[in-house]
Amino acid sequence: MTASSNSAPSPASPADAQAGADRARALRDTLGQFATGITVVTTLDAAGQPVGMTVNSFNSVSLDPALILWSIDRGSLSYSAFTECERFVVHVLKGDQQHVSNLFAGRGADKFGQVKWHRGPEGIPQLDDCAALFHCRRAQNIAGGDHTILLGEVLEFSAAGGEPLIFHRGRYRALAGE
Repeated sequence: MTASSNSAPSPASPADAQAGADRARALRDTLGQFATGITVVTTLDAAGQPVGMTVNSFNSVSLDPALILWSIDRGSLSYSAFTECERFVVHVLKGDQQHVSNLFAGRGADKFGQVKWHRGPEGIPQLDDCAALFHCRRAQNIAGGDHTILLGEVLEFSAAGGEPLIFHRGRYRALAGE
């Protein structure tokens, strides 16, 4: 056994940290090549207050049973509300709802005081005029790096239709014409 195999790893140098930051930025930019729809997910916190956040990590998982997923950063201010809630609603935003996406992506502010909404099943906040809604029971939390993946069982759903709000390469986009 050599002496070097018994020693602790050396701390990362500033150059290593910069290389890590550059890699993270490059990965983010590469992931941005995949266009996503934009959703707002809502629930109630432990005090019964409405909580909501913009999410573009939404995806279908299964039709039978009906399951969806989305992920939340472990550093999110609403992390405990969503990872401990029993139910949540996923709202698929329409193309003209960029302001709603921006509102729920920000911190602070009275988000629910600036949009039309009502209490849906189980009192969960439900935004008005969205392209689609999925009322879900939180089925499982799955650790995923610096995020937690929330698996939801779809209990109710509806689709009002309309062009969806799209995000690609760091910008909102419109669907291409047919």
